Order: sequence, then structure tokens, then C-alpha cells
Amino acid sequence: MDIKSLSIEELVKKIKSKEFSAKEVTKYYLANIEKYKGKNAVLEVFEDAVEIAEDIDRKIASGADLGLLAGVPVIIKDNMLYEGKKCTCASKFLKDYVSQYTSTAVQKLIDQDAVIIGRANMDEFAMGGSCEHSAFGACKNAYDDTRVSGGSSGGSAVAVALDMCAFALGSDTGGSIRQPSSFNGMVGLKPTYGRVSRYGLVAFASSLDQIGPITKSVEDAKLVLKVIAGKDINDQTTADEPLVDSKPVNLKGLKFGVISQVDKVAKNSKYYAIYKDIEKKLALAGADIVSVDIPEYELSLSSYYVIQPAEATSNLGRFDGVKYTTRAGDVSGINDLYKKSRTEGFGDEVKRRIMLGNFALSSGYYDAYYKNAKRVQKLLKTKFEEAFKKVDAIIMPTTYGEAFEIGSKTKDPVSMYAEDMFTIVANLAGVPAVSVPCGKGESGLPLGLQVVGKHFDDLRLLEITKEIQKEIK
Repeated sequence: MDIKSLSIEELVKKIKSKEFSAKEVTKYYLANIEKYKGKNAVLEVFEDAVEIAEDIDRKIASGADLGLLAGVPVIIKDNMLYEGKKCTCASKFLKDYVSQYTSTAVQKLIDQDAVIIGRANMDEFAMGGSCEHSAFGACKNAYDDTRVSGGSSGGSAVAVALDMCAFALGSDTGGSIRQPSSFNGMVGLKPTYGRVSRYGLVAFASSLDQIGPITKSVEDAKLVLKVIAGKDINDQTTADEPLVDSKPVNLKGLKFGVISQVDKVAKNSKYYAIYKDIEKKLALAGADIVSVDIPEYELSLSSYYVIQPAEATSNLGRFDGVKYTTRAGDVSGINDLYKKSRTEGFGDEVKRRIMLGNFALSSGYYDAYYKNAKRVQKLLKTKFEEAFKKVDAIIMPTTYGEAFEIGSKTKDPVSMYAEDMFTIVANLAGVPAVSVPCGKGESGLPLGLQVVGKHFDDLRLLEITKEIQKEIK
């Protein structure tokens, strides 16, 4: 079976036409999970996956109508609820937690007859940029065991890259879909904030989190987005904005923005010349390259690392050893229970961000830090709205370069946080952004180009990105 080279749409056609059975396809991906188990990308394979695939084959045999993802095996990040299955957020605290309901995004996949085959490794509670902060061990890069997979959706990206599933879902708070996609040569889409329901996604930073797909192609990302997008009565932050399909675009006449402040930072990358060469190729194809000035970009990293831990502190308050989590033993009272359970349950990075968040929200510092950070966020949204009156999309690097070595940044959290420099601005502004492969670094590992679009223009962004890829391959 030549499954690896097939798009999702092609795979569905072959399953529906009985060229492949859904069971055969599922077993193919399960075999790859076993083959690459040393990567530690998949925390659990769901035992009923083959049974669900067999049920889809029976429906096909009976002539029943099937969905857009009929028989397509999918892996979900370990922070998305799936009723009856464990959801641990890669934390000791939730190591035995079984989901009581299914998240909206996962349910939409199921409604279109996808086969959810397992859950992917991640940084604990999605806090990290390397997938080293997992209670169940680091996930290794798809192409080099000495390098990180990226995070926090590292397991999802590696699973797609090594053909353990047809596509995967990740969540993106500050680049957690796009950065690991860049490190592993995949396409990673962070949709517009509010485009995809967060109901059933274990909250990290509620004003920034967004679920999105990691795929092998832009066309696959487009198909998955069409399935998971939409208003949800269970999530009041979802917008009632139609997902308008986009006509094919031509690069000639399109305007691509380059943020001058981003360009200044990108000069610190050894691969700066590669991104400048991409701009030249787009110009030769007839596009206009326009300089965009967003001074607030220089405040984005510091603002993000105030807002994100502050919201995380609030969201993690529910994990106390009383309700869903693992409970510490030998305690002398409720305060001791909270203290010991959290000390034993949370990893170092989660504790670090809780402390940062509590400090930012504490009396005397709220106005100086959190309130001002939210002001910067509002300004960034306004500046992006203004920029997209002049340009069709904004281009920038996804990361500084190739995946870094495992362990090289764990003792220097600030250095790790700085890896988010190019991705966090899209989360703060709430705009859609996609990372696509754009070449390889000196070690032969993938590099990523990030393309950013305007609010709720997700499908046109993907059409533009598809045309960009034709010029940079």
C-alpha cells in the first residue's frame, strides 16, 4: 500500500472505493507507531482504533454515506478530552485521569468518521517549547535523536512526520503548533482565535490558546480546518464568522509585509539570508514586498510572558489534589494537601510559570505588569488590522533555525522563552498563521517560513501559502 504519499482526500477516496480498507490503513499507521516508539511521540495507542476502523468498513460495504475523513487515522495532543480515554497533559498530576466527555474539535473529527488512534506527547500542560518538559520523557526530533521535537505539540508533529497518522491536532498558545512543525518539516496552522472551539481543551492561557492541525501539506490543513472550525455554544469565545472558501490566488500583484522590527531580530539568525532569498523569489514572481512598522512587536515577548503565566496560574488553580488529580498521601490538613499534591504533581516548568503568574497578578504589580501587557496586546491587534489594509499577508521566520540539541536550553529558561520570538505575536494579535517548510539548515534539518494573515481570512491565507510554496521549493 502506497499510503505515505497520499493526501487526506486521496486516502479517503481509496478507502471509500475499497482500494484500501480502513482497517488496513489503521494497521499501517499503528505499525509505524511501534516502529518509531523510541521517539516517544505517542503516549498511548487507543485499543478500540481497529474496531472503529472495522465499523467504518462495514458502513462502506452497506453503502452508507460517510464523512470527509472516513477511515483516516488521527492522533490528538494529550490535552484534548476524548470520552473514556486518558488525558494526562503529560503530567504526573493527571496520570490516571479519564475524560468524562469529548472535546468539540475531536468530536467533529469523529462525526466525519475519522479514527482517533492515540494521544501525542507534549510539554506538561503545554508549557514549553521543546517537548522536554513531559512527565513521560522527552519526545525526540523526527530526523535526529539528539535534537528536540519542538513544543509543546512536539509529539503531534513527529507523529505526522514519521507517518504514525495521516494528520494530528495540536494546540498553539505562543507557537506550539508552528514551531514543532518547523523543526520537523511539517505544515502547522494556528487558526484565527475563536475560529475553532476550545471546549474540551485543557486550558493553559485562555485568551491565547487555539487548536489547529499539523499536516503534510497545505491542502490537508485546509481540509481539516473546514472540519473542526465553527461556532460552538459550549465555547463563548468562538466567533460566528463563516469559513469563506478562497479562490485560487496568483502571486503577481500580492503584497507581502515584512515587519521591520522582526527583520531586525531575524538578522541574529544564521539563516537570515535564506529568508531574504525567499523575499527575492516572491518579488521575481510578481509580488510586492512592503516594509511594515509595528513598534509594539519589540514588547511582544515580555508581554506574552506576563499574560500567559498569569492566565495559566488562574487555570491551574483547579488542580489541587481534591478533584481530578493525583492526591498526595500523609497530609495534615487541606493546605498541606494542596501544597504536597502540587509539589509532587507539577513539574519544574509548570511551577516556574505559576510563580511568574502569581507575581504578575499580585497586589502592587497587577497594574504594572498584567494590565500593561494587555494594553500591548490590544495595540498589537490594532496595528495588525492596520497592516492588513496595506498587505495581503506578512512573512517572517518561524524559528531562529534548526531544532536545537536536547538539554541545551533546559537550564536557561530565558533562552528557551526567546525561541518564541517569531511566533507569539500571532497569538497576541489573534490572527491566523501557518508554518511551512522552506529549506534545510547546515545540519540537514528543516527550517520553516511563517505566513500570517488577517482575522478570519484563514482559507485565503492557506491559498496564498500554497502559492508561496511553489516558489520556494
